[in-house]
Amino acid sequence: MRIRHKPWAKPELEACPFYIPEPQQQKGHWTELFSDPSKPLYVELGCGKGGFISQAAPAHPEANFIAMDIKNEMLVLAKRKIEAAYGSSEPENVRIAIQNIERLELAWDENDRADRIYINFCNPWPKKKHKKRRLTHTRQLVNYRKFLKGEIWFKTDDDELFEESLEYFAEAGFRIKYITRDLHSETGIENFETEHEKMFTDMGLKIKFLIAEPVQED
Repeated sequence: MRIRHKPWAKPELEACPFYIPEPQQQKGHWTELFSDPSKPLYVELGCGKGGFISQAAPAHPEANFIAMDIKNEMLVLAKRKIEAAYGSSEPENVRIAIQNIERLELAWDENDRADRIYINFCNPWPKKKHKKRRLTHTRQLVNYRKFLKGEIWFKTDDDELFEESLEYFAEAGFRIKYITRDLHSETGIENFETEHEKMFTDMGLKIKFLIAEPVQED
């Protein structure tokens, strides 16, 4: 789906106190954005309109959150949802940043730390020539390993993407800790339902979910 250019999006973001306009300048220093950098740092890659981050961050004040997306037009909607979720309170434990996730190595390296990565309903890129652009592709997972100290939580409605991602995780040296092909039938797993998730569920699609962690090398 092509997103229409919104000329007001960038100025609105630049006026936002929790917006990071030049993430590459934060390379090696992401935790320093927060008043308590010792808290766990959770990163959402491809936050879209902010349905997830606007629920997760307020629910977990004990953690710091960074949400990233490639489009100002999407990120500004995430910004508004975060503001609505926090009301009159300052969202001290969340930051949003404009970033092409496929070039994440320009902004993150081994000097950074992410205790958890969330990938929610990313573009499935179904055509063979485009599959390397998937956020769960092997080459992307290898890049995440440079700074990931914990887990990846991956959620999708797309069967092919999910099954092929299992191969990608194995190729990139990850172990699957938890897996379900019907998330909404499970209990005991925290789940913040997004607008897309509700739409897919209403269409009769099952939500696939997994938790993966890097296998530590000897």
